[in-house]
Amino acid sequence: MIFRLLISKTLAELLLQEDTDGDKKITKEDQGPKSFEILSTEGRTYKIKGTYFLSNLLQELALAKNKGLEEVEIPLSKIEEEPTQRISRMIREVFWDDLTRTIDEKGISNIVGDDKAESVVNRIYVPYLDYAAQDYFKKIASKYDLEVVVLPADITPEYVKSINTKPGILSLKLEGENGVPFVVPGGRFNEMYGWDSYFEGIGLLLDGRVDLAKGMVDNFCYQIEHYGKILNANRSYYLTRTQPPFLSSFIREVYQTDESIGKKWLEGVLETAIKEYETVWMVPKKRQTENGLNRYFAEGIGIPPETEPGHFVEVLEEYAKKHELTISDLVEKYQSREIRDEDLDTYFVHDRSLRESGHDTSWRLDDVCADLNTVDLNSLLYKYETDFAYLIETYFCDKFRTDGGIYTSQYWLTKAKNRKERMNSILWSEKLQNYFDFNIKSKLLTDFGSATNFYPLWAKCCSQEQANQMVVLLMSNFKVKGGIASTSKRSIEELSKGKVQRQWDYPNGWAPHQMLIWKGLLNYGFEKEAHELAYRWLWMITRNAVDYNGTIPEKYDVVSCTHKVYAEYGNVGTEFDYITTSGFGWMNASYQYGLSLLPKNRIANLDELVDPDAIF
Repeated sequence: MIFRLLISKTLAELLLQEDTDGDKKITKEDQGPKSFEILSTEGRTYKIKGTYFLSNLLQELALAKNKGLEEVEIPLSKIEEEPTQRISRMIREVFWDDLTRTIDEKGISNIVGDDKAESVVNRIYVPYLDYAAQDYFKKIASKYDLEVVVLPADITPEYVKSINTKPGILSLKLEGENGVPFVVPGGRFNEMYGWDSYFEGIGLLLDGRVDLAKGMVDNFCYQIEHYGKILNANRSYYLTRTQPPFLSSFIREVYQTDESIGKKWLEGVLETAIKEYETVWMVPKKRQTENGLNRYFAEGIGIPPETEPGHFVEVLEEYAKKHELTISDLVEKYQSREIRDEDLDTYFVHDRSLRESGHDTSWRLDDVCADLNTVDLNSLLYKYETDFAYLIETYFCDKFRTDGGIYTSQYWLTKAKNRKERMNSILWSEKLQNYFDFNIKSKLLTDFGSATNFYPLWAKCCSQEQANQMVVLLMSNFKVKGGIASTSKRSIEELSKGKVQRQWDYPNGWAPHQMLIWKGLLNYGFEKEAHELAYRWLWMITRNAVDYNGTIPEKYDVVSCTHKVYAEYGNVGTEFDYITTSGFGWMNASYQYGLSLLPKNRIANLDELVDPDAIF
């Protein structure tokens, strides 16, 4: 049944009756009658009842209004669509396109003029050797009041600090006069982020968007070639910082999804990934430590400029007292380097490294990150090594030539074997039956419980016996109502007594942890546990979307199963009028991935919002 409706009239009447708190949404917190009669232009009527169906009507009207229409035909099937089908369809048909960006004439205004543009100047930084990009952006500069800055050949921490007062976007790959597209996380995260992109790519591939996933790999390779690393994000102040390495997995999954892309493409991106491994991660005394394992180690000088106001007040108060200054005077003198303080410098080395880890922020890593061989990073690099071996053996007849020499699969398998042995020797706790981060200064294994301790399941660098032991700990210490908590309750209570809550700590949960752990459990035959955890996560997302006008936020409190998370930066993806047209990148992907794993009867349970505790 299809109803032709007058958009403005119906929308106004619906909001007047049902949006009692005036936030331009229809949620369970509104106090309206929860029953609205629509009137078609032909005079037919139909009564829509319940928060979920009313919010669907609101969304369909908003979509049509955004297209500039005055009337719209809305099938009843869209208003009364099952929740899982609707959420998945919106992600596939609307959200990905809304999150897609390009760094070119068509897309530049969406980024240089957003709320990250701290000054009135629209500014783009272009690599020293990308002459075509320099010419292109200079040609369009006057049209968009755009300042084009060519980066030096040698991008040093000192140079990056010098331009922190002149922030701008960094150019990405151009093909002719068209930017290679990429997907952003959403909201204020309006640029291409490091590890977010891999997880978004999983969702894109499931939704048949190989073009976008491939484009993101191409943009990553551009960053490695021109900026020396995959960046935290393509903003000028991130030039000294990378993010967790997922490029080999991204390449492998894109190519295996569509081999018609061609071996020439695979050859080029594989060579660049090997370059990243060797020049970013395996440099001694930087990200490679003396014991052969790795750490996050972001370079840079001074206070990270992108942090929220007041974030460092407690730290800076201590140093202000030490130097007998106000906080503002300390910041001014420290940033100008009039004051030199080794301890404060060290704190910010740890802080930048914490942000490089993607876990910004967590008490697990605060003031210690650069001293840790983390389980997550070493698992990811093990995956690089085994991916390189697989790709070379499978697609290049076990011989792959680069400027650095000829590689065989055995070369990389030996590296992986050595890393696995070091991880088992240094990071494995026989007493606690799990992997933990190792402090290279104290020479002690931490006992901090983190979801990242289970990355070896995903990377397949632990034995079946170890996996059996790890899963017991996972399901007893990390499983909560809405999935997996980012840290254990005990660890965070011990470490954060009297301190503010950090967003990557208990009771919050994040999409990448869920996705990696589901895959890790399946790698070792724990299908039942994988299905339970995926169900818990998707149940929470589905229930929240049903109750809150389709909201798909950045993160959740997985204990209380709510998107109302206010730690640090708030919760991106919750502020919109009428309808969210983008959700949040890796949350969208986690929903599509979770649905792909669950059996049909569990998806039916999701549509009925059956509480996970009633099933498992």
